[in-house]
Amino acid sequence: MWMYLGLLAALFLGLHNLCKKHAVQGNEVFPVLFGTISSGFLLLFPLFIGSLYFPEYTKHIGFYINSIPWKTHGFIFIKSMLMTSSWVLAYQALKHLPITIVTPIRSAGPFFTFIGAILIYQEQPNGMQWIGFFLIIFSIILYSKIGKMEGINFKRNKWIFAIIAATFLGASSGLYDKFLIQSLVLNPQTLQFWFCWYTLLILLAILSVIWFPNAQKRKEFKWRWTIVAVGILLQAADYFYFKALQDPEALIMLLSAIKRSQILIAVVIGGLVFKEKNKRKKLVPLAGILIGVFLILYS
Repeated sequence: MWMYLGLLAALFLGLHNLCKKHAVQGNEVFPVLFGTISSGFLLLFPLFIGSLYFPEYTKHIGFYINSIPWKTHGFIFIKSMLMTSSWVLAYQALKHLPITIVTPIRSAGPFFTFIGAILIYQEQPNGMQWIGFFLIIFSIILYSKIGKMEGINFKRNKWIFAIIAATFLGASSGLYDKFLIQSLVLNPQTLQFWFCWYTLLILLAILSVIWFPNAQKRKEFKWRWTIVAVGILLQAADYFYFKALQDPEALIMLLSAIKRSQILIAVVIGGLVFKEKNKRKKLVPLAGILIGVFLILYS
């Protein structure tokens, strides 16, 4: 069951990436990010109110938000710091790079998660899983060659380094999720609600320094309906992902790889919607990534 939940998370993440590209194109990144997290928080807020005043009902429908100790709040705050850093870098990169370049680089996240799963959680890979992961990395290198055709130098472009750093931080957060869900026994909605709350506080602090005082930047911000869509789709994806992680048999390295099947939506549909270049050539490394994911699942 946890693999099917992972595929559902991948579906919503793929749609989330398409909306995110539209939301950040020619737009101010920080208010867009704040708007997406705010949308997710407002989606979850009724569950928090219901848990306070109608606990039996929210428990009955399976969306009760538990009371947690301050120490657990601290652990969730660390996750918020990790993901805020990852999102800021990823949104900036997505603003300046084609989605068909950004998304495949992000698909290298399972490789970082894979190594962490071995070192931290002692998850044991087999030969086919190794082949799958290295096939994914090789496919990312092919994407870098195609990126040069679009005037993107992978060695000199700072946004490439930004998306790589974002990928590493995101993978670290993914490993941390297993600790939060399984060791601290947090249910998905509790983790999602407090994560959104602390992320909003962090983003407010950033905005108050670099965006609110700057009148020109405020004028450049454009409100788009996709900002709300990104927040809602992200919460849907996270919910199914965290539900999958609740299964004691779930392997974080496989879940991370399954989630990356979202690239099929981002590269194929995204390439058509945003009319990006070299779509056919990008299908070759795309196939490599999908085969790598298949080998991991098949193993």
